[in-house]
Amino acid sequence: MTGKVTTHHRFMLGEHLKQIETLNAALGRVSQEIARRFTPPDDPAEEGATDQPASVKSQGSAQEEASRLPSSKEMSWQKAAQLIDEIIGISEEAAQGILAEIGIEMGQFPSAQHIASWAGVCPGNHESAGKRLSGKTRKGNPWLRRLLVQAAHAAGRSKNTYLAAQYHRIASRRGAKKAALAVAHSILVIIYHILRDQSSYQDLGGNYFDERDRQAVQKRLVKRLERMGYQVELQPMAQAS
Repeated sequence: MTGKVTTHHRFMLGEHLKQIETLNAALGRVSQEIARRFTPPDDPAEEGATDQPASVKSQGSAQEEASRLPSSKEMSWQKAAQLIDEIIGISEEAAQGILAEIGIEMGQFPSAQHIASWAGVCPGNHESAGKRLSGKTRKGNPWLRRLLVQAAHAAGRSKNTYLAAQYHRIASRRGAKKAALAVAHSILVIIYHILRDQSSYQDLGGNYFDERDRQAVQKRLVKRLERMGYQVELQPMAQAS
């Protein structure tokens, strides 16, 4: 390097680079361990099979085979991560982090609202004399909440998806932060139902809210056109053609 870099500066830069290399190596080891735990193990080799009589092997084969068969309700960590990875905005690393916090067994949570409250991604309910005073969320699980909010921002940048439509719908009225928290709540509810039912993610589409609120959208657009000086008469496309 050229410039005012002394020997002391070079020494300090070298120490920082060594620390970065050490942290990168630790991250690599942790990533390998996570990948190993999310990979289903191979069938263990039968050891000592030649030392057992044929009668002993035949007697225990049925019970051993039954014990190796997974239950219809069981789901591996790898399968759970694959199902969650299908949700818009969630990457493979985010799916692994979310599962590390909530697990794959949803029976521990009575409902989707319960897990949302536990994670701290649902609005508070502070009322006094019938008047709502604050909608501040509780602290909950900070690591899970951070992952869900990051996924919500990523989903908000997607195209023609339900989560993106929800994000922009709320952001236009209440701001990006509250929109991200609302989408994070939706993502966690989706994860809960996917893991509980062991089903795939089905996106509702970017026009879900327009289809749901068709009449409200029609009235709003007609009023906007009338304010601009137009006389509007709506006809279905089939009749108009």
